[in-house]
Amino acid sequence: MREKLTYDVRGIFIGRFQPFHNGHAAALRYGLEKVDELVIVIGSAQKNHELENPFTAGERYEMIVRFLKSDGFNRAVYITPLDDIINHSIWTATLKSYLPKFDLVFSNNALVNMLASESGMKVIPAPLLDREQLMATRIRERIIKGEKWEHLVPRVVHDFLLEINGEERIKALAKAKEDIHASSRSSM
Repeated sequence: MREKLTYDVRGIFIGRFQPFHNGHAAALRYGLEKVDELVIVIGSAQKNHELENPFTAGERYEMIVRFLKSDGFNRAVYITPLDDIINHSIWTATLKSYLPKFDLVFSNNALVNMLASESGMKVIPAPLLDREQLMATRIRERIIKGEKWEHLVPRVVHDFLLEINGEERIKALAKAKEDIHASSRSSM
């Protein structure tokens, strides 16, 4: 008997994953319960080595793949990078042209939700898990301050960030940003 080559419901999940954390993991699990296939879109793919976007698209891809393998997902999952689309009025049309046909958008981002809804896409908010702590911004802040952060990301992501010296990169980017601000204040 031939394997089924079509899907019933395909969803997309868009995030920057800077870094991939336990909130992302919970959202992916939720999305995978609702669809037959999930396309994970690594947003702002062109951005890296910035304090707000310290990791490359390839590094974020690796974080997600390692998590998926460790968690034993058995659904079809595809991961693709997508650069920012500056003109918001054409964002959804561009998204549709870059991705395979999809039925649902899993998102908690207000701008994504508005743009997707305005273009007729069905948006499903994923439950937010401990949103106060599980934000990539907060995790980066904890790393900069030398606070514990390991419990906020899947173990395999933590190990990967150590492999690529992610902590040191974030601290160096924070110092570089601080140096730029100090330099611009002193030149006034």
